[in-house]
Parts: sequence; structure tokens; C-alpha cells
Amino acid sequence: MANRHLLRSIAMQSLFEWDFASKKAGEIADIVRRNSKEFAPGVTDISFILSLTDNVIKKRSDLDQLIEKAAPEWPLDKISVVDRNVLRMGLYELLFSDREEVPAKVAINEAIELAKSFGGENSGKFVNGVLGSVYKELGEPGKDAVSKSKKHNPDIPYEEMPVQKLGGSVVYAKNKGEIYLALVHDIFGHWTLSKGKLETGEDVRQGTIRKIKEEIGLDVEIKDDLGKNEYVASDPELGKIRKEVHYFLAESPYVPIVLENSGGLNDAKWFKVSEIADLNFYNDILPIITEAINLLLRAHPRSNRQI
Repeated sequence: MANRHLLRSIAMQSLFEWDFASKKAGEIADIVRRNSKEFAPGVTDISFILSLTDNVIKKRSDLDQLIEKAAPEWPLDKISVVDRNVLRMGLYELLFSDREEVPAKVAINEAIELAKSFGGENSGKFVNGVLGSVYKELGEPGKDAVSKSKKHNPDIPYEEMPVQKLGGSVVYAKNKGEIYLALVHDIFGHWTLSKGKLETGEDVRQGTIRKIKEEIGLDVEIKDDLGKNEYVASDPELGKIRKEVHYFLAESPYVPIVLENSGGLNDAKWFKVSEIADLNFYNDILPIITEAINLLLRAHPRSNRQI
């Protein structure tokens, strides 16, 4: 069997040409045959390339909708032709390929490598962000996969789901008489709070301080406990799990935020308290932020009088 990476490279170049030249769906096979002769003259079996490109085009509408949801700040026509077609290929293999033949991580890694090889300086990071978030947040690829040694019921009752503990924080800083909040932005278009997975047995306060430092580069001091938030997510190995996030109010110096290279986040900024009313938040985060602001305004009544 020919090297699959080479075959995917030809598939990507063929889809690029097809998209760039606004060809008809039926013309992709001729493009594939011509590119195969030019770039892989020793390959006689191109059925993999023909099948992949044909199916990507057939599923293009569904794939493009997923791209738009995963990267709402990037209209499809503003994404480069290379990145757009690498994403289509990667998403198709992630969601519709036989998991035994193309494991989810292989689909993601192959797409990232294609983006790095044929795209721009930030293409690999962009593709990694979109595909990684679809994989983790939507739980589409392999979410019902069961290992031979560990089976689980995808419909397991809520009370019996495994619990993953995380620590998060409403991070604030005081600067020139005003209060600022440090928020992170995910690729689904929401501003939210910095958080991260705790190690087994790790103190929740110390673990939260560690994760904030890792994710946004801030040294924080915990000031108050804001309580817990819990939601159900899909894990590729465990199936449905309960994520329990313990949130704190924490103070930081007002210094530049340094965002960790993460597939799920694409921005992080300081906002004045008076600026956050118009931001797009998840519904379950709003009560936590509201409680934090109330605590801050009681402690600093002269700061941010207008909200």
C-alpha cells in the first residue's frame, strides 16, 4: 500500500485545485488522476484518493457548517483555500472514516502536517485548534469507542459517570483605580474563565493557581471561594463524564497575559468590569462572574461605578 501521507497530500492538492478553480463536482476525478501521475508516478492504486476527495465534496455542506461553528470569527471565504480544504479532509476523516482504519489522532495529526507543509505560518496551529476542539468539545470522533480491556455504557446514569475535577478562577487586577478581569476566548466564540484539570490528589487551590499560571501566565492569589459548576462532556476513552469545576476569585498583578498554545483557546484579554456586559458568555458562567463582581464591588466600592 502506498504511503497514506503521500496519498493525502495528492488529495489535498486536488481539492485545492478543484476549489480554487471553482470546478464542478464531477471534475475532481480527472484532477486526481492528473496529479497522481505528476506527484506519485509509481502509485498505481489511487482508489483511496478518489474515494477521499469524492466523499469530502459530497459532505462539503456538512463539513463547512462544522468549520463555521468551530471558527465563528473566520467566515469560510476568509479562510485560505489550503486551510479550508485541509479542514474539510481532516473533519471528514475524523467524523466519517472507519475508526479502525483511521484513528482520530491520526486524522488530526495528518491534517496538521498537511497544513504545515502547504499552508502559511499559522496554518498548523489553526487546523489543530479547529479539529482539536471538534474532537474534545463535541465528542464526535471515537466518542463511543470501547477498548478491549475497558468497556463502558454510553448511556450510563449521571450518578455513575466518572468525575473529572478542574480548578478555575475569576482573575482580577486593580489598575489606576479600576478593576479588570482576565478572560479567555474559545474558538466557539465565547469569552470564559481560565481553568484546567487537576492532578489526582492535588489540593484544589494550589492546582487552580498552577493551571492559571500555565494557561494565561499570571501569578494569582486566591481571595474567595465562588463554588462549583458541573457539566457533562464526552471523553474519547471513558465516554460520558462529569466535569466538576471549582471556581475561585483570585487577584493578579495587572501585567500582560500570555496565552498558552492551546487548541481550544484563541485569545485572552483584560477587560474593565464596565466592559464585560456586552461580551458573549456561556450561560453557566454568568452566575459565577456576577457573584465575583458583586464581591469585588463590595470590597472596592469606588472602582468601576458604572456597569
